[in-house]
Amino acid sequence: MNTPEHIRNIAIAAHVDHGKTTLTDNLLAGAGMISDDTAGEQLAMDTEEDEQERGITIDAANVSMTHEYEDTNHLINLIDTPGHVDFGGDVTRAMRAVDGALVVVDAVEGAMPQTETVLRQALREGVKPTLFINKVDRLISELQEGPEEMQKRLMSVIADVNELIRGMTEEMDDIDEDWTVSVEEGTVGFGSALYKWGVSMPSMQRTGMDFGEIMELERADKRQELHERTPLSDVVLDMVCEHFPNPIDAQPRRIPRIWRGDDDSEVAESMKFVDEDGEIVLMVTDIGVDPHAGEIAAGRVFSGTLEKGQELYVSGTAGKNRVQSVGIYMGGEREEVEEVPAGNIAAVTGLKDAIAGSTVSSVEMTPFESIDHISEPVITKSIEAKNMDDLPKLIETLRQVSKEDPTIQIEINEDTGEHLISGQGELHLEVQTQRIERNQGIPVNTGEPIVVYREAPQQASREVEGISPNRHNRFYISVETLDQDIVDAIKLGDASMDMPELERREALQEAGMEKETSQNVEHIHGTNVFIDDTKGIQHLNETMELLIEGLEEALNDGPLAAEPVQGSLIRLHDARLHEDAIHRGPAQVIPAMREAVHNSLIDAEIRLLEPIQNVRIDVPNEHMGAASGEIQGRRGRVDDMYQEGDLMVVEGVAPVDEMIGFSSDIRSATEGRASWNTENAGFQVMADNLQPEKIDEIRERKGMKLELPETVDYF
Repeated sequence: MNTPEHIRNIAIAAHVDHGKTTLTDNLLAGAGMISDDTAGEQLAMDTEEDEQERGITIDAANVSMTHEYEDTNHLINLIDTPGHVDFGGDVTRAMRAVDGALVVVDAVEGAMPQTETVLRQALREGVKPTLFINKVDRLISELQEGPEEMQKRLMSVIADVNELIRGMTEEMDDIDEDWTVSVEEGTVGFGSALYKWGVSMPSMQRTGMDFGEIMELERADKRQELHERTPLSDVVLDMVCEHFPNPIDAQPRRIPRIWRGDDDSEVAESMKFVDEDGEIVLMVTDIGVDPHAGEIAAGRVFSGTLEKGQELYVSGTAGKNRVQSVGIYMGGEREEVEEVPAGNIAAVTGLKDAIAGSTVSSVEMTPFESIDHISEPVITKSIEAKNMDDLPKLIETLRQVSKEDPTIQIEINEDTGEHLISGQGELHLEVQTQRIERNQGIPVNTGEPIVVYREAPQQASREVEGISPNRHNRFYISVETLDQDIVDAIKLGDASMDMPELERREALQEAGMEKETSQNVEHIHGTNVFIDDTKGIQHLNETMELLIEGLEEALNDGPLAAEPVQGSLIRLHDARLHEDAIHRGPAQVIPAMREAVHNSLIDAEIRLLEPIQNVRIDVPNEHMGAASGEIQGRRGRVDDMYQEGDLMVVEGVAPVDEMIGFSSDIRSATEGRASWNTENAGFQVMADNLQPEKIDEIRERKGMKLELPETVDYF
């Protein structure tokens, strides 16, 4: 742990069911941490009961192991991440803690939508990829492919992955080497995690095994001999030690990418040089709960040395937290140690104020960039305790859930006792509610899933006047649509109000905002931008805070159905303010601003947007019609159908609202022979003829008046 040159921090990432956790078992067995016989079936990193039952990884799990490479012992800190799209938040957070990502791809299925997502998450964090192609045994024994066919198939998988890497690294100035993977260089491995064998170009040269021999042994069912002669764990761990950067190589490149503080400060220097004697800097990427030790914060130590008893600052909170213990993870177990120096992944107790994404340090400092989750919650359920006595415990548990998983949003209504929990999909919410019942012993009732909508203007509005209740203050406002590139820049955190003004201006101009507009940005709320185009109005400065409060209220509850507004550019052209501060207080300014924003949005033909999902179904030929019918029958559209191996692939998009209950319907339509996955694909404008009905339905559910404001007359 004390020689950063010999540390490798890595994550294993892949599409769901491509064999990450089975592969991790092999590595643990190779490091002598679990028995060789049960590796691949034990799924040691799926430590939760529901993970073993469902056969999928839900939580990212950390483990540290050692491996001898070129006569030197290396410490490998590994994070096994989930592949299911509903738990993508765990992948994004894991990438912040590591320097290398081992991307696993199924040889039969090839690169899938989620493979692309995890690669993008890794590269955005400046994490270097290598590739392991799993399930090669299926090509040999199930598909009976000859050497040429097999080589062709494997080369096309590598080419697909490289195309993704190339496309994503082109724009990155800080990566000067070529990060694409290649068989010759040894950054690609092949094998079977289930049968525990693997090969790469360097391992073939070392053991003298070639593909011909492997195919003979595999066909003759001599898998044990294959495993003994070319064990998977050696191949993969050698690749990790040789090709992934150690913290000393990685941190000078990664720090400017994830931290926007002063480059010449002492803290910056000690992070770049992985200085174990420097100030302590820990980036928390995960919060877990141990029934005995309480909350455990796991994260990467970028500088300094963590020890028990230290008093540390947690970004965004007042006062200090005292470290109660430090340790490292061994799968489900946590081993306490005396100290954890820079360059390692640590597990710390006692940081009660930390959440996933906090910066913890011994001096007050600029926190790390927030961890941006690519997708936002699209589905909500109400949850309430069956027994009123459990209510306080349920509220406490829900707060804990949102601390552990920032991609879950919780809205607690203390008056009605109904709480809303929003997440990435049906499975995401199902798992969370099951865990509340099982781990906390709180019986709960959950409502039907509710889909989250958005509202957005479709054109530019006229200038609209907002008048305060006492008629002494007036605001003149117009709204226009915000360019998609600018919306994306805000979503990815490339432009935010936390940045220095000059940097923000440049980022917005780069995304396509006009120079003059970018100089007048007063506020960004969600993906909406507020521009102050006024000149020299008295008292406006002291009223600005109230204006922004009114603006945020108006944008959080749009005029159609009180759903959040997105993608609008709001301009303040002029304002008339009363001389006397008493007459322009919150009770006057906030309603005037709210009314002005709502009316200009209505004038800009605001519409309801619904969340949509990309759907991909793999199905045998004879069930293809049934599968595409399932998409079309859900107001979806089929974009593409093509043959892949012996299966047909149907690709399309459909609204999330219509996809509820999809899994049972597609099973019965295709006699259980379809495999499918969905991926959130943002929001799109709902068809005009469906708008009035949906708006009424949402207003009724929220207990609002059914009639829309008089000014809305275009339905």
